[in-house]
Amino acid sequence: MSKKVTILGSTGSIGRQSLDVIAACGMEAAALAANSSVERMEEQARQFKPAIAALADEKAAADLRVRLADTNVHVLGGLEGVLEAAAFPGADTAIAALVGMAGLRPTLTAVREGKRVCLANKETMVCAGPLVLEEAKDYGAKIYPVDSEHSAIFQCLERNRDRGEVRRLILTCSGGPFYGRKREELADVTVADALRHPSWSMGAKITVDSATLMNKGLEVMEAMHLFQMPAEKISILVHRESMIHSLVEYCDNAILAQMGAPDMRLPIQYALTYPKRVPGPAAPLDLWSCGGLTFGAPDLEAFPCLALALEAAKTGGTAGSILNGANEEAVGQFLAGKIGFLEIPAKVEKALSQIKAVQNPGMQDILDADAAAREAVM
Repeated sequence: MSKKVTILGSTGSIGRQSLDVIAACGMEAAALAANSSVERMEEQARQFKPAIAALADEKAAADLRVRLADTNVHVLGGLEGVLEAAAFPGADTAIAALVGMAGLRPTLTAVREGKRVCLANKETMVCAGPLVLEEAKDYGAKIYPVDSEHSAIFQCLERNRDRGEVRRLILTCSGGPFYGRKREELADVTVADALRHPSWSMGAKITVDSATLMNKGLEVMEAMHLFQMPAEKISILVHRESMIHSLVEYCDNAILAQMGAPDMRLPIQYALTYPKRVPGPAAPLDLWSCGGLTFGAPDLEAFPCLALALEAAKTGGTAGSILNGANEEAVGQFLAGKIGFLEIPAKVEKALSQIKAVQNPGMQDILDADAAAREAVM
C-alpha cells in the first residue's frame, strides 16, 4: 500500500481525483508535476505541501517559483524538473497521469527507480509496452493499472494463476457521445459536441478519443501488454451505462465482471492500496435504482479510428507510436478548430500508410516513429 505519492499530471482530471484519494486515505503527496497550469499547481502546493512542484513549461515554472516563495516547496522547471519529480526518493509511488506521449519518459524514470507505478497514461504502453515491462522487471518496479477498464480486468484476473484458462478479455465501452450515428451523420459535429461524454468527466484529449473510439483501440493495445494477451483474445463491448467496467471470459464459459459507479477515484484508489481495500471517496453503486444494463457491438465503419487501432495492434512494433503520434496531432488540430471530426481518422490512416513500422524497436525507434507521424499529419 502506498504511503508517499508523486503525481505526474497533478493538475489534470486524473491528478485532481488522485489528490482526493490521497487526502481521504491518509497518504502524503510527496511531489507534484504538470505541464503549465500555474494557478492550479499553486493551489495544490499550498494545500498538500509537497517537497517538489514541477512544471514542464519553464516560464510557468518561473511564475510558480515567485508565487510559492513564501513556502518550503522546491519548484522545478522543464522536462528535467518533471523527471526529477518522477525520480524523487521521498516517494514510494508514482501516479503516471501526464497526457499523451509526454508521459513516456517520466513514467520510465519512475520505473527505473523501482517505484510502484499507478499507470493512467495508456500511451506509455501503446508506444513502448515491451520496453516498459522489461525495465520494470529489471528494476523491480510494480505497475498497477488506473484506467477503469484495465483495473477491472486486473481485479477479475486476481485469483487466476493460469492465463491458459482465459478465453478472452472483454473491454467495455460507453460508445461516446455519438453512439448509434452513421458515418455521414458525423461530418458536421463540433468540438463542443465531441466533449459531451455521456458517462465520464475527463480531459479534452481523452474525451475526443472516446468520441472517435480511438481511446478503446488504445486500451486494447495497453491490455495486450499489461496482461500478455494477443489482440485476437481481446473484445470490445459497448455498454452505455458504464457500470460494468470490463469482464474476463474463461474457458469454462464463466464470465467475471467488475462493477462500480463511473467514478475514476475507485480504480485510482485500488492501484494505490493494492492488495488492500479501504474506505475511500468513490461514489457507491446503488444497484436497486441504477436501471437496466445494455450491451452492443461497436460500429467500425462509423468509427474508423477503432479499426485503425486494432490493425496497428496486430502489426505491433512502432505501429503503436505511429498511430498515437498521428492521433495526438490530429486531435489537437480538431480541438483548435483547424480540421473536422472525420479528418481525424483520415490523418491517422495517412500516417500509418506512409510510415513503415519497425519491429522490436528501441527507444530511438519509438521517438522517431512518433515524430514522423506528427510530421505526416501537419
